[in-house]
Amino acid sequence: MTEPLARQIVLDTETTGINPQEGHKIIEIGCVELVKRRLTGRHFHSYINPERVIDAGAIEVHGITNEFLFDKPLFADVVDDFIGFIRGAQLIIHNAPFDVGFINHEFALLNNGIGPVEKYSDVFDTLAFARSKHPGQRNSLDALCKRYGIDNSHRDLHGALLDAEILADVYLLMTGGQASLLDEDSVTDGMADGEQAISRVSAERPRLKVIACDEAELTAHRQRLEAIEKMSGLCLWR
Repeated sequence: MTEPLARQIVLDTETTGINPQEGHKIIEIGCVELVKRRLTGRHFHSYINPERVIDAGAIEVHGITNEFLFDKPLFADVVDDFIGFIRGAQLIIHNAPFDVGFINHEFALLNNGIGPVEKYSDVFDTLAFARSKHPGQRNSLDALCKRYGIDNSHRDLHGALLDAEILADVYLLMTGGQASLLDEDSVTDGMADGEQAISRVSAERPRLKVIACDEAELTAHRQRLEAIEKMSGLCLWR
């Protein structure tokens, strides 16, 4: 794994189908920003009118209908803002060839020399990384949430922005935290939420409360150190 850039964009898309070469297009893009492995709260999100019918199977996955997208902008209307948001960052994507393939297809359809995604950003595929880290196991986003103790119970349907937010949590834990020591099929709902292990930038972060020991606690502490020193002849904590 190469050293990540200081600024990273976790990205997900929803589409009309599974193959852009068959004319399928992007209908939603969701991105969240990480700076030095901290969520900043900045995001890019847009629904997109694909100017074509969405496959019924795709609607079952994400719940986005043709009627909902009727008055949404075209990809050409949002592309400049999208490129401005991802430019110079590393993209974090689960199954990157799928999303990058669709984005590059949309770029090519504009026929204005915009170039591929790789012209603007490096790409890190969390699915490929998860497969190398957890060989022989399920590595879908849902499976990784279960393995790393991340609550995704609010994810009834796929949505690009929601999935990008969840993937950000998974990425941070998978590349810097620790998975559950239990088998992924044994993890219970009572486990600690993975959110607790993730740092977020906040201007309103409260100061840590310092609780001092009272005299009785200090006396008990000294007595314990004396007992250790008596038994071992050396106490490193004195």
